[in-house]
Amino acid sequence: MQHWIALFEEQIRETTWLQWLAVLLGVAEVLYARVNNIWLYPTGIAGTLISIYLLLVVQLYAESVLNLYYLVMSVYGWIHWVKKKNEPPVKITWSNGKEWMISLTITFAGWLVLYLLLKNFTPSNVPIWDAWVSSTAWAGMWLLARRKIENWIFLNVSNLFAIPLLFYKGLPMFAVLTLFLFVVAFWGFFEWKNILKKEKSILSAHPVISA
Repeated sequence: MQHWIALFEEQIRETTWLQWLAVLLGVAEVLYARVNNIWLYPTGIAGTLISIYLLLVVQLYAESVLNLYYLVMSVYGWIHWVKKKNEPPVKITWSNGKEWMISLTITFAGWLVLYLLLKNFTPSNVPIWDAWVSSTAWAGMWLLARRKIENWIFLNVSNLFAIPLLFYKGLPMFAVLTLFLFVVAFWGFFEWKNILKKEKSILSAHPVISA
């Protein structure tokens, strides 16, 4: 145990200012998202740009591509927010059988494709691990866009594997940030369940009567 504590302390001392800045921007993005503030997008974009650079430096190529996707979605989300911020959001629901199949296909087919690309075309020494973290996050992001409760499950599978991977690659503050996101996603899962439960209770109490 003392060995791991000492290793963590050593990694913290070696953490660069860019890592600290990326983590602070990541925390700010989450907090802005929590209060539904549009500043989540510029902070998220800035943090993601730094993250892509740092992940490329340590040869986490799949996670770099994943962050590139986050970047594109952040720009899209910012534009979409400005244009349609007064429209009601998509309702939270559970995934149906077809959506589960799509999610699992994204996860396992994505993992295989990313693994083969990393194995054959990059010097990555963690192709299996890196590909798995990214493919599960891709599935989670797809479900999140569709407002499906299961998105939190897939995102937390990704977070769970990402934490030790980031420590291994010498990015301890990214690992701490991911641990923070793991807790947020765990909490988000149960909050979304409660929201869906309340909506069903309201519908049951006030059923819509068709003409």
